[in-house]
Amino acid sequence: MPLSAAAVETHPSEAVPGPPAGSDFAPLLRTVRARHLLERRRGWYARAIAVNALSLVGVVTGIALAGASWWVLLLAPVLAVLCARSAFIGHDAGHAQITGDKAVGRLIGLVHGNLLLGMSYAWWNDKHSRHHANPNHVDKDPDVVADVLVFTSAQAAERSGFRRWLTRNQAWLFFPLTLLEGIALKIHGFRDLRRQPPRERAVEALLLVAHVAAYATLLLTTMSLGKALAFAALHQALFGLHLGLAFAPNHKGMEMPDPDGERWGHLRRQVLTSRNIRGGALTDWFLGGLNYQIEHHLFPSMPRPHLRLARPLVRAHCAELGIPYAETGLVDSYRQALRHMYEVGEPLRAE
Repeated sequence: MPLSAAAVETHPSEAVPGPPAGSDFAPLLRTVRARHLLERRRGWYARAIAVNALSLVGVVTGIALAGASWWVLLLAPVLAVLCARSAFIGHDAGHAQITGDKAVGRLIGLVHGNLLLGMSYAWWNDKHSRHHANPNHVDKDPDVVADVLVFTSAQAAERSGFRRWLTRNQAWLFFPLTLLEGIALKIHGFRDLRRQPPRERAVEALLLVAHVAAYATLLLTTMSLGKALAFAALHQALFGLHLGLAFAPNHKGMEMPDPDGERWGHLRRQVLTSRNIRGGALTDWFLGGLNYQIEHHLFPSMPRPHLRLARPLVRAHCAELGIPYAETGLVDSYRQALRHMYEVGEPLRAE
């Protein structure tokens, strides 16, 4: 049963909003519901989870067998790709795409986030909830808060010292910086434990520590210290890069709402700030369905395999209303995102 609009726009783990009467989103929502595109695909997800789990077991077995040889490093990229699959499953669980049972969804998220990746599911869910509620809003979206990168000229003007140098060169540094994202996600998760309620903190901490212990034990008992360090560095760097490649095209370089301007409705707020990536089955797999970013933001609880089916409906609805629907190729999406970051840092390079 769908929940209220307020609940959905605030929490990614909730269902699609019931829009106010007369909103420009209401007709689209009725069409999507009539096509049964919001119905869950438990069988599809069961297969995806099983294939991912068996693949991880296969890679771990390969590490154990090949640990004495430097050839074991060839398994690091494979493990990085499978870890990204785990992240995508955790993402979908957080959006209630897999199941409407919150306890089961949380369990899936904890297993695929905390245990398999060492990334806090609670931390991600809180951060991602705020992102979905107000994408690209400089005051409300944590993904565009000035940190290592900045996304507006106002943010760039406030930089000083080393951070100012980073901003001047952020377009060139973006992908190299994503090599550190796998480690950064783990650090954020441990730091967030202080914010969590005691019971949630205990479960999250136990699983995060279990991940670190199991990961270290696997590497140090199957290979020498040098190989273990090389494997971990390569695996974590490629995992971060993979996530960066998946997330970079979604919103960077798209509209950023004026905090003091007109408040957009749900349809415009999600469509104007998001970008889709054209492609086939391989693109869908590599990007975990996030290439249908517009549909995902409009219908966060829609199962991943239904996003491509909703695309023509959303595109036609936007065309009817005269709302721009951004869609481009994968390479061009990176070009657009990097160009935006380059232009944000341009005034600092002119000094």
